[in-house]
Amino acid sequence: MRLLRLALRSLRREWHLPELRTLAASLTLAVVALGVVATLATRIERGMLANAAELIGGDLGIGSPQKLSDDYAARARADDLVVTRGAGFPSVAFAHEQSQLLDVQATDAAYPLRGKLELRDARGDAIGHGPKPGEVYLDHRALVALGLKAGDVVQLGGRDLHIAAELVRQPDGGELFALAPRALMNLADAEQAGLLATGSRARHRLLVAGEPADVARWRTWVQAQKLPQGAELITPEQTQERMRSAFDRASAFLRLTALLSALLAGVAIALAAQRYARRKTNEVALLRALGTPRRRVLGLLLGTLGALAVPASLIGMALALAIAQGAWAFASTLFTSVPVDLPLAPAFAAAAMGVAVLAGFALPPLARLAEVPPVAVFRESMARRVRRFDALYLVPVAVALVLIWSQSGSARMAGILAASLVGVAAVAALLAAALLWFARRVAPGAHPALRLGLAALARRRGMSLLQATSLSLGLVALLLLAIVAPALLEGWRRELPADTPNWFVLNLQDDQRAGFEQALGGLGAQQLNMLPLAVGKLTAINGRPIDQLQFADERAKDWADRQLRLSWTDELPPSNRVVAGTWNGPAPPVAEVSVDTMWRDMFALKIGDTMRFNIGEGTIDARVASVRQVDWSSFRVNFFLLLDPAHASELPHTWIASFYVPRGHAEAMAKLSRDFGNLSLIDVDALLDRVREIVDRVSHAVRWVLAFSLLAGALVLAAALAASAAERRHEAALLRTLGARRGQLRLAAACEFALLGLVAGLTAAFGAAGTGWWMGRAVFHIEGFVPPLGPLLLAAFGAAVVVMLLGLAGTRKVTRTSPMRLLRES
Repeated sequence: MRLLRLALRSLRREWHLPELRTLAASLTLAVVALGVVATLATRIERGMLANAAELIGGDLGIGSPQKLSDDYAARARADDLVVTRGAGFPSVAFAHEQSQLLDVQATDAAYPLRGKLELRDARGDAIGHGPKPGEVYLDHRALVALGLKAGDVVQLGGRDLHIAAELVRQPDGGELFALAPRALMNLADAEQAGLLATGSRARHRLLVAGEPADVARWRTWVQAQKLPQGAELITPEQTQERMRSAFDRASAFLRLTALLSALLAGVAIALAAQRYARRKTNEVALLRALGTPRRRVLGLLLGTLGALAVPASLIGMALALAIAQGAWAFASTLFTSVPVDLPLAPAFAAAAMGVAVLAGFALPPLARLAEVPPVAVFRESMARRVRRFDALYLVPVAVALVLIWSQSGSARMAGILAASLVGVAAVAALLAAALLWFARRVAPGAHPALRLGLAALARRRGMSLLQATSLSLGLVALLLLAIVAPALLEGWRRELPADTPNWFVLNLQDDQRAGFEQALGGLGAQQLNMLPLAVGKLTAINGRPIDQLQFADERAKDWADRQLRLSWTDELPPSNRVVAGTWNGPAPPVAEVSVDTMWRDMFALKIGDTMRFNIGEGTIDARVASVRQVDWSSFRVNFFLLLDPAHASELPHTWIASFYVPRGHAEAMAKLSRDFGNLSLIDVDALLDRVREIVDRVSHAVRWVLAFSLLAGALVLAAALAASAAERRHEAALLRTLGARRGQLRLAAACEFALLGLVAGLTAAFGAAGTGWWMGRAVFHIEGFVPPLGPLLLAAFGAAVVVMLLGLAGTRKVTRTSPMRLLRES
């Protein structure tokens, strides 16, 4: 207890020191940066799951090609869950001597259990539930295609149904990927019309909703039962699968910004702790001379550090929670205002990580203070004796590596960032050493001011190396955040330009291609991408039947049982890249197939393996000639399996195409659907809008964290430049005593800091460029990303100017104070 009182008294007495304030500010910023992003990430993840529940219309469900037993609904009600039944099927609607294939959902009055059913009638927009018997809701595409409006009558399933409202949006994700115009009818009407009879193409659904514990209990019971053949659980996680790549990238960007902010704070903590330790050397030597044991000295120092850490961490937690709460009001629009409670655990974890950063980066210099010998009271050189190697200085390295590993969320990102920072530190140290070597040889014949600046750098060799390395690490983190991260986001945004294909068409026949292309030309369609489509089944690999093979990947059996979609083309598709083997070419001597990397990994394929496919009534044995990396986020027509045209062109096939049509062509697209009645037109505009919205939200979030990073970067600069302030003050006093003018001292300081800043800036610029290029390809998978070298080089020279100005500002007091006073203070 006495030791704690001494630590608190020491903290109160020394609070005016800039080193302690830098330590406190750096710790607070580290906790705020980590806490805000961790809290938002946790909340967004919960919001995604809650939003996914809205997209399926309930918390959990079962989908089955046949009607489900009443036992499932009975058990759900027994578990205090609410239940809704439904079924989905294709059907043709008739009106005004016109017909249109519809994607029909039959529901009861309880639908939806989660989310909103948005309708529009003559009175305006409204939120409703499933239609009443005799009523139907049609979406805008269906109304346009049939020339109807709310209040008219449409024939569906042989029954005349009253269009009660226009279907604006419904749960189950239908608005993201619409295969055909949608209709919502009453479940009883569908049953009476025979649309759900045995042999129909309907897929039945049972959805439940309730308290999480009740839902989990019912889920456990269902998983213990034997589901009907073809039945499967409908979970919220499955509904966001199409968006997973976008959310994964978003999470990676946010984690990267928070991580770099925390590392910046760590560098500032290390520099401030180093200077604080140097200031405390004489005091510790005096305590040791008075007989204070080494252990007690160390306890006092650590107690002071702990007394500083607790309030700084609490302030950081409070700020993190407040900022995260305010930011959620903006970010929650991604999740249609899903209410998600503010999680507290991430803020506590961020505080613990911040304290670990403080302890890891500040412990080595403070622990070394306990080893100051008592004789240092009389001989200052004894206090400055440094070992060649001290294991304590591995602690901040270990803390930084743990921080990178725990906060990156990706082993690949952690490895790239750690390797890049180590490389930047090594290059900065080498360049600084080269500068010092150059200084010793050039200084004697240089301009007097430059000679003084170079001599100052060479005289403080260890401190100059430390300052150059620290500044380089701080600047590379800032450049990654301020220049490279926005460039990566812009590269992501460019992957979805305004003319990204927003329509897909299936079932196009050979004799329809010319007419369809002409019709698209009349609509002003762009980016037309058309490939043949054959349906087949994988039957053997290397001559062994597929059902006799065992695969380590659990997905392999499921994919082997499916019908496969295959295609062929002369040229490598734009969104594909060969990563192994060689592209098939137009006419290889034997049948060849190019596989996607997922198939290679799933079936353990290698170049030269043979795959047998049954397509129609024929069989084709194809040699694996290449492996492709496919960009599935490109919204182009892509395939897992591509055969060569010479051996595949005679196979039975249809055509699949993607194209872009500007918005506002609903009536023209409806006419196109009527003119080519066998085609399935798929609208993905809503899905594209959702991905673009995610990119915009991430851009805003990165800007929020960048504000903390800029503050942390300012602390790094201030701490790095203040590290040698005491020595510089003493040297300035001696030079002033020997007749040096203020202008000479200022010019010498400007040369010294400009050279230091130039070394750090150039190292950071090229380090940020290399790290950004590496991450863009390996982590964010943005093909063709090139870091903006121009802005990075401008930032490097700008950093040199800023370091010079800050250094001059720090020496202004020295040049304006009398030499006698400076010598007395020293």
